[in-house]
Order: sequence, then structure tokens, then C-alpha cells
Amino acid sequence: MAIRAHKSLQGVLWLPCLLILLLFITFTCASPPRRPTLGVLGGYNNPKNNVHNPSLTASDSKKDYQTFYFDQPIDHFNYQPVSYTTFRERYIVNFKHWRGAKAAAPIFAYLGEESSLDDDVGLINFMPENCRRFGALELYIEHRFYGQSIPTGFTREEALKNATIRGYFSSAQAIADYAEVIISLKKNLSAESSPVIVVGGSYGGMLATWFRLKYPHIAMAAFASSAPILYFEDLVPHNSYPVVVTKDFQEASWSCYETIKQSWSEIDRVANKSNGLSELSKKFKLCKPLKDASDLKNYLNSLYSSSAQYDRPPNYPVTVVCRGIDGGANGTDILGRIFSGVVSYYRENKECYDLGDFWSTETLSGWDWQTCSELVIPIGNGPNETMFPASPFVYKEYRDYCVNKFGVEPRPTWITTNYGGHHIKMVLKRFGSNILLSNGLRDPYSSGGILENISDSILAVYTKEGSHCLDIVPAASANDPKWLIAQRKKEVRIMRRWFNMYYDDLRKFG
Repeated sequence: MAIRAHKSLQGVLWLPCLLILLLFITFTCASPPRRPTLGVLGGYNNPKNNVHNPSLTASDSKKDYQTFYFDQPIDHFNYQPVSYTTFRERYIVNFKHWRGAKAAAPIFAYLGEESSLDDDVGLINFMPENCRRFGALELYIEHRFYGQSIPTGFTREEALKNATIRGYFSSAQAIADYAEVIISLKKNLSAESSPVIVVGGSYGGMLATWFRLKYPHIAMAAFASSAPILYFEDLVPHNSYPVVVTKDFQEASWSCYETIKQSWSEIDRVANKSNGLSELSKKFKLCKPLKDASDLKNYLNSLYSSSAQYDRPPNYPVTVVCRGIDGGANGTDILGRIFSGVVSYYRENKECYDLGDFWSTETLSGWDWQTCSELVIPIGNGPNETMFPASPFVYKEYRDYCVNKFGVEPRPTWITTNYGGHHIKMVLKRFGSNILLSNGLRDPYSSGGILENISDSILAVYTKEGSHCLDIVPAASANDPKWLIAQRKKEVRIMRRWFNMYYDDLRKFG
């Protein structure tokens, strides 16, 4: 049975659509427990909703992007009959800037994260900008179980409910998928000598890092933006994420921070009144009546965390939210000021506010499984450690939810076993090379990232002002802050050096 086959589609029909790949972190004991999503873009204030961030760069259009499908084995690591079952994995290619196989021109391969590939093409502006710069092929590969890359014969919901099929939904399988597509594409293009840089942001940045470590013969290098590869087990304190969120709000406005910190007990006080939930629903103009105060608190947690994670110019959501809270246009009481912050975040006074605004069903369901199996990111905090209510990470509660939902226990040590993490500096210095990790310190996930050079080829680039994946998302502009321009220039210099070394080796040994 042939398991490698490309099928063309009549071009890519790409339409802008709202990406809701937002962190929806909660530090309360709501059921079910929500865990952080590692989206490249974020929430209501993502670039797709900003008219100043066009979907595609001026020199590229949707007709330049061609869609293909690869017949991918559902299981790369076993030889049972079911392992040979294939599904159609989507990938998208832009040949416009590629100088061709004869020139051994590079390939930039973007590794899809926990969403449809439609959410990447046209907004990950790092890709077209650098493909144009280096004369490279622009390649995007969709993550299995997301977008159109669903096991054959199943809907996404059916696949996630099927315990056997669901078991093939893992990072290791996804990375092997990417390897198969890249090898086959290079062969079809007679481009075996073309160097590959795998690129990813957030969870995709983790995948890019792990890909370079697992498949160094396929990828010459990896560029990982905002990849918290250390946020597993106890490699960083559990409260690292909420501590950075708190710091961001304190720096924006101390009074805003104090109001937020006081608001949790005020929400509980009102909720405990006989008609308290109805009062809160009216106060926050909710589209549906509250069933539990924790739902409102989770929503506000998400809004504050999203604001910090994606605190990008020119809008800077943390500052926007704090201006609303400090301005108190909806009253001087604590909850009135908090609601003013909500209105400011959306930049409009909506008819009503939906507590589900942040959450894409596709990302929610897929990420729920991934974090209940291998991606156990222990986020929590104790009393008075942050501006959030105390909610320590309790593995038993986490495990119980996953067992009830999926019938399996999480494997909290598997990521570090499979990819490493302990003694990371020593291990990567001895065994790794050509990995570039970038971060912005206003991003709470930077607390789980690599922030210093490990060797002369495993390099860290960061900016104090940067946020989650900021360096790869918006198109470069003369209006960009100087620190962002400098960060991107440094990243390009590093990649250019790697290409030069590769071509030197190719001339010597090719």
C-alpha cells in the first residue's frame, strides 16, 4: 500500500477568519478545569480584527498559496494493520519567491499548532517576509486532528470520542507527520540539497524545537517563537505565568492592579446574595444568565491573561483594560470599574458579552485531550502571590478530570522523558545545534522559555517589551518599535549565518 501520495487542490481558497487561539487560563476550582492554550494569535484583539494588519503582505495574494494533501499513516510507530491506515493531511505551499532546486534554495516549513491551517496562512508574516528575503519556498503543514487533517471516516468530534483513534493524537505523531511531508515534498521537487528551517510559534515553537532535536537530518535549523519548553513538571515554579501577568498590570497601573485584586472577593460577596447571580449578569451585560460565579471569574481571568500574553503595539491591551478600570465610566464601585475594563478591552460597548468569546470549539476540544495526555503544564498560585485568587495546581484534581473525561491518566513526565528538559543547558550544549528561541518578557509564557544562549548555535533572543509571538505575527512596518525591529534583524542575521555555513558545507561535502 502506498502511503506517500500528493493530491492537488485547485489553489488555496483562503478567507480571513477569526482566530480564537487564546489563553483561557483559570486559577479557580471550576469544573471542568480549564488549562492554558498556546495560541500564536490571541482573542478579540488579534490581528485579524485589526484593519491596520492586512491578511497578506502586499506582494503576495491568496492565489499564490496552493493547497495539497498528503496520504499520512495514522501511526508512525507500530506495524499493526491499523497503523497503515492513512488520512489526508493538508499542507499549503507558496512557490512565488523560491529560487528553485538547482540553486539549492531554502525551505521555510511552518509547523502548524492547535488550530486550522487557515489561521496561519497570511498572518504569520515572518514566513512571506523571510521567504522573499532568502528566495525560499514557503510551506505550512497542518497539525493532525485540526483543520482538515482529520482521520478518514471521522468528524473531529467523532475522532476525539473514539478512544483508539484518539490515541494517535500526540506531538510525536505530529512531528513524524511533518518529517514525512518535508521529505516527500523535497523528493518531488528534486530539492534534496535545499536546507530546511522549521518554524513555529507557541506550541508550534515547541514542536519546531523538538523536531530539530529528533530529526536533525531533515531540518538544518529551528526557529521557535515564544515556546515555553520548560513549563513542565517542576522545571519552573507553578506560579510563573500568573506572576508575569500580575507584573504587567502593576507596571501599567498600580491602582488598576489593586482594583482587580479586590474584585474577586466582591464577586463572591454579590454572588452569595439571594439574587446575586442575576445582579452580576446584569452588571456585566452577559448574554446568558450566570449559573455560577466561577464562570465570570474564569472569563475575567482569561481576559486579563490574554491582555498580558498578547500585549502588542499599537493597542497594548493591558494599558487599554487598565484605562477602562481606572476611568470607571460604568460606576465608581469595584465591579463597575471592572466592567469598564471589559468594555475597553473590546473597544466597544456591546449589546451583551458572551463568556465563550475567547474559546474556539476546535481548539478547546483538541487542547483538552492534548493536556490530558502528555502536555501537562502545571500552572497555579498560592494565596497573595499574584493578583488572582489562590488556586494551587493540584495534580489529583487534574487527573480526576482527565480520567472522568477520557478514561486515561495524564503523563506529566512524558514530555521531559521524550524531548528533554532537565539539565537543559548541559544537554542541549552537548547534543543540540542551530536552534533559535525568541521571547518577549511581557509574555507570561516567557517564564517557561529559554532566555540565554546555551551555545554558539543554540541562541536566545528576547526583548523586555515583547509579547507572545510578536516577532513572527504582524507584517514589518516602519512604525514598528525600534526594539522589535532590532529583534527581527538579529534573528535574520543568525539565520543568514546558518545558511552560509550550510552552503559552505554543501560545497565541501555535497
